[in-house]
Amino acid sequence: MDTWFLTGASRGLGAHWAEAILGRGDNLAAAARDAETLKPLTDRYGDRVLALELDVTDRAAVDAAVATAEQRFGGIDLLVNNAGHMLVGAVEEVGAEQIRAQMDVNYFGALWTTRAVLPGMRRRRRGRIMQVSSLGGLVAYPALGIYQASKWALEAMSQALAAEVAAYDIHVTLIEPIMFPTGLTAASPQATPDPAYTHAREALYAGAASSGFVPGDPAATAQAILALADTPNPPLRVLFGTNGLDALRTEYAGRLAGLKEWDYISRLAQGNGH
Repeated sequence: MDTWFLTGASRGLGAHWAEAILGRGDNLAAAARDAETLKPLTDRYGDRVLALELDVTDRAAVDAAVATAEQRFGGIDLLVNNAGHMLVGAVEEVGAEQIRAQMDVNYFGALWTTRAVLPGMRRRRRGRIMQVSSLGGLVAYPALGIYQASKWALEAMSQALAAEVAAYDIHVTLIEPIMFPTGLTAASPQATPDPAYTHAREALYAGAASSGFVPGDPAATAQAILALADTPNPPLRVLFGTNGLDALRTEYAGRLAGLKEWDYISRLAQGNGH
């Protein structure tokens, strides 16, 4: 029996994952901004659920929640950082407080929980950390720049972390969901549209329509995350959903082609006749 710590456990993908984790007999420290939303889980699964009211942007509260979970269950085997929201708006449109809130939840929130579980995982010399990123953590689209900046930061931190903790048999995996109808956009703060960037929003929606992405079944992701948990050597990155590979091939081919085209500037910057 493993013990999981899951943020954003009351809605969206997290709600499906919480049910699957408990349904297979594991323990779950389930965190949400409103603990009352977790009552159905505690009613159904009793002592195998620890319902935690948690704002992941509050570092002291995160440390206390992790300590409570470790005391209750004896340690945390798997951390899933799922809490987050998606701010839609062009870079100039979004408000300063909205920008800070986006980074606080999506990046710093995941960072604080990650740091909080690491001492225990290092002592036991095992653990899994799953970071819920996004296809937007690998590709940037117009009108999503701040949201994607939070995910790109999460990607960089997690990739570095994976190399740092591998010696302790701690595995880090970035989960990249593509398109799932979870109500994330409707539940997230939005920028006040500026007509100057109507074209950017139109480009976002046009790109989504022509991408070939097909909405996936949120409930099906539960089996995927359990399969990841049971994989002896999990990947650093995994896409949740289909057709993402085509988008990434286009993205990375374009990056390499651009760098090659401008390599003469790189050589100019090097100096010393190289």
